[in-house]
Amino acid sequence: MSKLTIILLVILVVMIAIMVALYFYGKKVEKQQAEQQEKIEAAAQQFTMLIIDKKRVRMKDSGLPQYVIDNTPKRMKFAKVPIVKAKIGPKIMSLMCDTAIFDSIPVKKEVKATVSGIYITGVKGIRGPLETPVKKKGFLSRLRGK
Repeated sequence: MSKLTIILLVILVVMIAIMVALYFYGKKVEKQQAEQQEKIEAAAQQFTMLIIDKKRVRMKDSGLPQYVIDNTPKRMKFAKVPIVKAKIGPKIMSLMCDTAIFDSIPVKKEVKATVSGIYITGVKGIRGPLETPVKKKGFLSRLRGK
């Protein structure tokens, strides 16, 4: 066997080992995510709130309590997170939002939201259904349309 085939076999073995490790790591992370989702659903409450503002900002600029900012993982401190400022009763609060529903939250309207701690997990309109935002076309789909 030549040196080239030996090198290719070693690279193949290393790639297979990496794939197996990623598979098991993915299973572990998936299990943790399912447990966290169960905890979020167990602590969920319904609130009527007036949405004042929504935007994506860095954690340190979000207006969340310092305790929350201190307990976030280091990789999340510099990432932009969806923050919603809402009036719940007489209080104005900053809440984090699920990225899946962030675009469907209307600004300056009253909604009924499912909140778990400081995390908004679901939103329903009080006076009729919420407007679904128009999804932007991607570059390739615009080219196909022409």
